[in-house]
Amino acid sequence: MEARVRRTLFLKLDLRPVGYVIGLMVAFLGLTMLFPFGVDLAEGNGNAGVFLEAGFITILTGGLLALSCANGAGGRLSIQQTFVLTSSVWLVLPFFGAIPFFAGDSGSSPTDAYFEAMSGLTTTGSTVLSGLQELPDGILVWRSMLQWFGGIGIIVVAMAFLPELRIGGMQIFRSEGFDTAGKVLPRAAEIASRISIVYVLLTAVCALAYIGVGMSFFDAVNHAMTTIATGGFSTHDASFGAFQGSAEYVASIFMILASLPFVRYVQIMAGSAQPIWADSQVRTFLGVVALAIFAIVAYRIAVNGEWVETSLREALFNVTSIITGTGYASVDYQLWGSLPVLVFFFIGLIGGCAGSTTCSIKIFRYQLLFAAIKNQILRIHSPHGVFSLKYEGRTVGEDVISSVMAFFTMFIVSLGILSVLLSATGLDFVTAVSGAATAIANVGPGLGDVIGPVGNFSTLNDTAKWLLIAGMFVGRLELMVVLVIFTSRFWRA
Repeated sequence: MEARVRRTLFLKLDLRPVGYVIGLMVAFLGLTMLFPFGVDLAEGNGNAGVFLEAGFITILTGGLLALSCANGAGGRLSIQQTFVLTSSVWLVLPFFGAIPFFAGDSGSSPTDAYFEAMSGLTTTGSTVLSGLQELPDGILVWRSMLQWFGGIGIIVVAMAFLPELRIGGMQIFRSEGFDTAGKVLPRAAEIASRISIVYVLLTAVCALAYIGVGMSFFDAVNHAMTTIATGGFSTHDASFGAFQGSAEYVASIFMILASLPFVRYVQIMAGSAQPIWADSQVRTFLGVVALAIFAIVAYRIAVNGEWVETSLREALFNVTSIITGTGYASVDYQLWGSLPVLVFFFIGLIGGCAGSTTCSIKIFRYQLLFAAIKNQILRIHSPHGVFSLKYEGRTVGEDVISSVMAFFTMFIVSLGILSVLLSATGLDFVTAVSGAATAIANVGPGLGDVIGPVGNFSTLNDTAKWLLIAGMFVGRLELMVVLVIFTSRFWRA
């Protein structure tokens, strides 16, 4: 009965504004395929035509969709339309982004192609491709571009849409809450434009820094895109193991920079640097990173007797990569011992700051969770006392706390369900659990011999890959967006 009600209400929803926006985005994605087309054309390989054909199909499809829905465009989207748009984008764009993988020289099956594209746009970084050094440069550039687009898309959605949708506590980051040099930061369009400028500048500076430490121009540009997007796709099967040394320090710095709230950079550009230092998210995030690095370095020196510089550099890089959800690996950290592996598993479930390109649960939700627990303990100790929960100097409403608790609950439940389903496909316990965690948290590598830091996801069966695709999708949409869409109460609102 509820399914019939939901279907009826959905049919009454005007989807033309949603189709118009998606059509424009698909057409834009098709236009960007001209860049890898140019790369392959200059290289003189036979893969260039694939991008030209894929671009034509994508532009044509997107253009026709936008034109057919143009008469319904204009005006502010309703909350239902915004939910449908936010969800649909992350399903439709990977479909067209997968065409070059399927039709090109990577030899990907439809499942592998969609997996790679979904992993790219959600900046998960899990890959099913091997022999990366032998692939056409255009394919490698396209993988990096997908992650770069996904990174900026995540920031804009997180800062402009999710707060308005009141998802998982994100309402405390409504755009009106950010003061920029005495002026309220404007809404979605200007948020997107200002953050895009910061995003491009960080990518350019990162590329120059990589070149400065010895990377080739091609590797530097590709890794700059995937570093700032905290995506983790590399141009080598060995991931960052091909660039050990000073490049690890450079990558660590820029992964951390990409993990901080981008709106703070906008405020810095407007002449106000104080907010970033006063942001408790930033301080807590940097503290957690430092603590994890210290624990692993101390363990490696005390237990394994390793050199201080090597331990510090490798721990700094790999801890930063995992906690930010970038997913690069410079070594097989599973060989360091049981404690480091345990640390890596749990920091992958933390993430960076809200409004950054990072993934997973994010620091602010843990802050609110612990603040709520502390508040509850105080209430139990003093039943007649009045205690208000505050975050960043603002009183936090019960609706925010409820949504945060719901998010944690959904995250744990989703992790458990996906782990069981992956186990049912024949995967061992470590691969199933770490695979579920890395998909929902959009981290990249899992644990174990199959999908660990020196493996990839190519050997998994198609059923497991589609389950992981679903995990990447719901994880990128902050879980609650997907859940809400399947409730009839939402469609009646």
